[in-house]
Formats: sequence, C-alpha cells, structure tokens
Amino acid sequence: MLHGFIPPARYFAYLTWPEIAGLPERDHTVILQPVGAVEQHGPHLPLAVDAAIGAGVLGRALEKLDPQIPAYSLPPLYYGKSNEHSGFPGTITLTTTTLLALLAEIAESLYQAGFRKWVLVNAHGGQPQIMELAARDIRARHPDFWVFPLFVWNVPFDGAEALNARELSLGLHGGELETSLMMALLPEQVRIEKLTKEYPEGLPSADGLLSLEGKLPFAWLTRDLSRSGVIGDATGAARAKGERLLESLAQGWVQVITEVYQFQPPRPHEPN
Repeated sequence: MLHGFIPPARYFAYLTWPEIAGLPERDHTVILQPVGAVEQHGPHLPLAVDAAIGAGVLGRALEKLDPQIPAYSLPPLYYGKSNEHSGFPGTITLTTTTLLALLAEIAESLYQAGFRKWVLVNAHGGQPQIMELAARDIRARHPDFWVFPLFVWNVPFDGAEALNARELSLGLHGGELETSLMMALLPEQVRIEKLTKEYPEGLPSADGLLSLEGKLPFAWLTRDLSRSGVIGDATGAARAKGERLLESLAQGWVQVITEVYQFQPPRPHEPN
C-alpha cells in the first residue's frame, strides 16, 4: 500500500484532480511533506530510519487530527542529503543543490494548484538548514505562499528526560531514542542482537565554546566519530519507550498542524 503509515483519507496522492480542484479552501489546506533519508544507522537499524520516523510520527498525528482540519500528506521523500555518512555502504545521498531544486519544483506545483501552506516534516538531522534555505527561497518567489521548515523532533515530547547525561548530549545517531521509536514503528526491522553503544573520544572540552552541534559547531563526518556508524547508546532502547515517544511526538504534531491551519500572516506595523 502506497500510503504506508499515513491514513488513506489523508494521503494526497490518492486524490483525483477533480477532487483537488473542488477542495473548498485550498489556500488554507495544510500540505505536509515528510522528508527523510536512506543512510546507515549502525548494525542494528535499517537505512530507512529517518524516512520511517517522519512518516510514522506524521501518520499517527493525522489519525488524531480534528477531521474538520483539511490536511494531506504528500508521498515521503526518502532520499536526503546524507553525505556525512559517506563511507558506510548503503547510504544514498543527494547533493544540497539537488535537494533544494527538488523542493523548489514540488513547491511550484503546489502553488500552481492553489495551495498556500506547506509544511516540511524533516526527520533527518543532517538537513534542517537545507529546509530553511528552500523555504526562504520559495517565500521570496511567492509572497502569498507560506512554507514551514520543521524538524520532527522539535515538538515537545516525553522520553528524553529518562536519558542519562551522556546520551542526552551525545546520542546523535542510532542511539536510544531512534532505536526505541523504531521498535514501536517497525519492530521486525530492528536487529535486537546487534544493539550498539559507541561514543566519540577526544571531543572539545565541555568547558569550551566549540561542540559537535549547537551554537558554535564544527563540520564533521560520521566516520570521524564512529567505527560502527552509531553515535550514542542503543542498548537501553525498549519498545515501551518507543510507544511513549511516538504518542507524545504525534500529539505535538497535532498541535503544529492545527496552528499552521490557523496561521494568519504577520504584517508590518502601521506607522502613526
């Protein structure tokens, strides 16, 4: 089934063109674009982690969403910019230029169809900046088109507070959170016997200003930090944790979609 985790009634590609033409408020309809990646996630997780998490969380949110809110998911973009994982077999990456062009052309088709609200539901931590650049360029081309470049993990959710301090700060890839969530979404694809723990050594001092991520990061590739491809500790993952994560992330996205639907454009202050 093409819709995967997305409820069939919310799957854009199942609509016909007359149905789209007949939508009563296309300018307020929320169109959602899951954006993932096909990239290594260590020996215990499949390449599809980011794509599965993006579509899985969004699908659960759309199940909970008020049926009176018009919102549809486009088919997921499975490929992303994943060159930080180059050197690990199986990773497939687009260039920044290609991904920007792809998003721009999808946006143009949506705009020509009369849609004016587009949410990028990005689930890959290596490309939030590309989503932001694409959104700004699209906005500059179309003054009445509003694009929301969002990261699936940026809504409030329950579960992170249970992580130990090291995992909370360094669990960047294939660790406890992603593995637990995959145990809830695609349990048959998690290699339980290969759960991995690996943290990098020789990082900048915690007392300094530089860090892997944050306000003052440095550019890195995964092979600089990890032999296994994992940056974090998956050994503490559990399906019950994943179910809790999925439920709370989905609830956060219900709120996001509702707010996008209700969104009214800001306007400059009128001088006295």
